[in-house]
Amino acid sequence: MREKFKRIWLSALTLLLTLSTLTLFASAATDRAIPFPEGATLTDVVLDGKQILKGEAVIINSTTYVPLRKFSELAGADKVSWNDKTKTAAVTIDGRDVYITDGGFYVHSEGRFFFTVERIMNIGDRLYVPIRPIAASLGISVEWDASLRRVILKSHKEAFINGKSYYNSDDLYWLARIISAEAKGESLKGKIAVGNVVLNRVRSSSYPNTIYGVIFDKKGGTQFSPVSFGTIYQTPTEESVIAAKICLEGYSLSDRILFFMNPRIATNNWIERNRPYAFTIGNHRFYY
Repeated sequence: MREKFKRIWLSALTLLLTLSTLTLFASAATDRAIPFPEGATLTDVVLDGKQILKGEAVIINSTTYVPLRKFSELAGADKVSWNDKTKTAAVTIDGRDVYITDGGFYVHSEGRFFFTVERIMNIGDRLYVPIRPIAASLGISVEWDASLRRVILKSHKEAFINGKSYYNSDDLYWLARIISAEAKGESLKGKIAVGNVVLNRVRSSSYPNTIYGVIFDKKGGTQFSPVSFGTIYQTPTEESVIAAKICLEGYSLSDRILFFMNPRIATNNWIERNRPYAFTIGNHRFYY
């Protein structure tokens, strides 16, 4: 009888331990579930022919996001560190650091800036970053396969070019100054749009083919009021320099906008009467 009771007691204890273990595993699985925002959809990512980040790469607002730490490690990063005071991650790769700040709109490394378009965000205590800018900063090319809804990544062995060597110093000097003089109080996106107008004019056959030439163009009158007021020569704000670098990296809100105006202070409404409206950012209306 005593032996039978002992067997029953051991069986009950075993069952209890099993249930407890299963509950613990279930709880851990729940904890690991990534709380993506409503409307987000998973997507496939392939790096050098191998699928990565299954169930972890996600499309939010038409932008593909990836978990920073895991993506960086798969891309060959030596270390990923976190500064809780500044809410900034540093990815160390090939002897240089790439910086990514929670809530920010760009990734930067050695004086170069890559615009994220959508905000860098914390999802389930993991930093998620748009894939194109982080890939560019790590030396990886990005293609989108629309038929398979898949991101195709390819690693490159070329050395990373720092900002001092990558940007033309004269172009950066004048583009940063016109952005600052025209859009000092605007958002980063508003500053980028002003830079886009200048670069779109450079590419247009209707305007001079240099940034300096466009800014100081006087055909039909002075094109930019800071040239008349002298504010073009003032030291640009830090964010204006960043906006200029983002433009020089090739990012454009529109490759067609050629004009902008602030209707509250404009003394001439020729643009409004004669050019097709594109969009408004902050105090500026942009036109084709």
